[in-house]
Amino acid sequence: MHKLIKRFAIACFTLLCLGAGFSFAADTIMVGGAAMYPTKTIVENAINSKDHTTLVAAVKAAGLVDTLNSKGAFTVFAPTNEAFAKLPAGMVDTLVKPEHKADLTKILIYHVVAGTHTAKQLMDDAKMHDGKVILKTVQGESLTVKLHNGKLWVEDAKGGKAAITIADVMQSNGVIHVIDTVLMPN
Repeated sequence: MHKLIKRFAIACFTLLCLGAGFSFAADTIMVGGAAMYPTKTIVENAINSKDHTTLVAAVKAAGLVDTLNSKGAFTVFAPTNEAFAKLPAGMVDTLVKPEHKADLTKILIYHVVAGTHTAKQLMDDAKMHDGKVILKTVQGESLTVKLHNGKLWVEDAKGGKAAITIADVMQSNGVIHVIDTVLMPN
């Protein structure tokens, strides 16, 4: 009898949640305490992540919201707030000022690659090319994705390295890979 009541309660809870618009999709990943829905765009999901408030503010300051809400497809290497905190003191505050919009835009679009590149695709490509894959960014310069001890790392033009901490956050217009360091172009 106890199992029957428990099953009934679970069924009622599930129906209540589905009626309220909650999703239990297996492909929904949590980032920054928020569900990332594959039916939403990169920006629609990112604005809900507590770990990406600095990135979202920078995207808004650079005027890239419409671009990252467009059809895409894009692969975004998304630095966390902690990644931005590693930058020299005052750098983020300076970059979001209107007079530095071009510099901010250059840095942000350096984190974006055309097309959808999943972790599996990147790993497979790296295995076929001596452990690395070169990706051309929307900004025009290249990023190098390297496979090291079974983990993917992204290396920027200046030799800086970022670990992919959460891979394959699928979006309606591409994929996000959460990274722990801001990548810097030349």
